[in-house]
Amino acid sequence: MSRTGDARMPVIFFGHGSPMNTLARNQYTEAWRRLGAAVPRPKVILAISAHWFTKGTAVTAMARPRTIHDFGGFPQALFDIQYPAPGDPALAERVRELLAPLPVAMDKSWGLDHGTWSVLRHAFPEADTPVVQLSMDAGKPGSFHYELGRRLAPMRAEGVLIVGSGNVVHNLRLMQNRVGEPAYDWALRFNEKVRVALASGQHQTLVDFEHMGEDARLSVPTPEHYLPLLYIAGLQAEGETMAFAVDGYEAGSLGMLSVAAGMPAGWIGGTDTR
Repeated sequence: MSRTGDARMPVIFFGHGSPMNTLARNQYTEAWRRLGAAVPRPKVILAISAHWFTKGTAVTAMARPRTIHDFGGFPQALFDIQYPAPGDPALAERVRELLAPLPVAMDKSWGLDHGTWSVLRHAFPEADTPVVQLSMDAGKPGSFHYELGRRLAPMRAEGVLIVGSGNVVHNLRLMQNRVGEPAYDWALRFNEKVRVALASGQHQTLVDFEHMGEDARLSVPTPEHYLPLLYIAGLQAEGETMAFAVDGYEAGSLGMLSVAAGMPAGWIGGTDTR
């Protein structure tokens, strides 16, 4: 891939959906590939994944993070996948510095979970860019996570690509088994409210998502898949456009919206399959 330097790296939220997207070539994974090809080559990637939801805040600080297969019931081919990107302990220290005085644990046991490697395997298939993961404190409200995103903003000028990975709409209990099932009305409404807030820079609406009533309760029954979006919103610079890379639904209740801010001039968003 050909990438050139830039004064400020973009920020990206990936709607990752099922782990099986790792093995797929579809409208979502093609959009992730286009995003990876379009951004300036990062020195390091800092990932905030829905699947590292912890007590307190931690950052991976090992030189060689392991590939974590944090799921069950999928084909062996998915368990065979490795994403051997190196880590970057120095970046972990930089994260701790920027988030001080918040205590940030230097973790050497976690690694890269599927929320991270399932999308990076498409966006950065060479796995030669160091990757560090930042956990999300499960005991904190949306405003806390949004503020952490804002505090990480200096890293954008230091060659760090910050990505969030989750899903705006994520209700596994109400998933449809039949292929081609349309999205629920409540999922459509909530997703559209989030799109409007992203497009207009209404970050407080995003932070206060619980106030969107029953649509929010059904779309975000637990917060871990939604919260990575708040980090990316917090990282959006004044005057930057939040562009829509791809949108759509899987199984009626998984929203596949992916967005990016600060993309290079001339980049055009991707596919909308809603």
